[in-house]
Amino acid sequence: MVKLETSWLNLLANLFETPWFAEIKSKIVQEKKQYTIYPPASLFFNAMDLCPVPQTKIVILGQDPYHGVGQAHGLSFSVPFGIDIPPSLLNIYKELERDLGIKPATHGNLESWAKQGVLLLNSSLSVRANSPASHFYIGWEKFTDSIIERLSQNKDNLVFMLWGSFARKKKILIAPDKNHLVLEAPHPSPLSASRGFIGCGHFSKANLFLQTHGLEPVHWQLP
Repeated sequence: MVKLETSWLNLLANLFETPWFAEIKSKIVQEKKQYTIYPPASLFFNAMDLCPVPQTKIVILGQDPYHGVGQAHGLSFSVPFGIDIPPSLLNIYKELERDLGIKPATHGNLESWAKQGVLLLNSSLSVRANSPASHFYIGWEKFTDSIIERLSQNKDNLVFMLWGSFARKKKILIAPDKNHLVLEAPHPSPLSASRGFIGCGHFSKANLFLQTHGLEPVHWQLP
């Protein structure tokens, strides 16, 4: 039985009985025999465990977990306390300051966003140490695509932040008839942030949309 927050377990339950999900589990077992895998298996579903379905308001899509020691903890763009802030997250902080005047945090832990209803979802939920994108072949993307589809079909007035070409391709998974706000921009990595991520205003746009629909805005200032 998969250990997962109850509302997500209810939304996704039949996926865990499919042959392809069994194949994901089998491949993970084999990978762990040969490689160091990040994050720890107990944190594969951390994004959902911290952000139950009823509370989810915003979805920020990442590609795969950080592959360095101690970096990945199951939340896209986030790192645990005590780990250096990655370059993409530094640019996210820069845009937050430009957009909302929020001074950059001194750490990279985004758990407080997750607990306010920001689903920090990576497309792949695991990775080999020092080997980016190494687990895309095992089937995670089919699982996380299903998360996007089911969430968007079962809720109204969600905000989807799609940063970079990989994330923007996921737009086709979002239910078109549920009044979701889809925000697109280049990726916040140093290679592309200056081409439109800085200046995108997504954080203020998201909060304005939530407030317009009677929902509590996200307090983006990190504790």
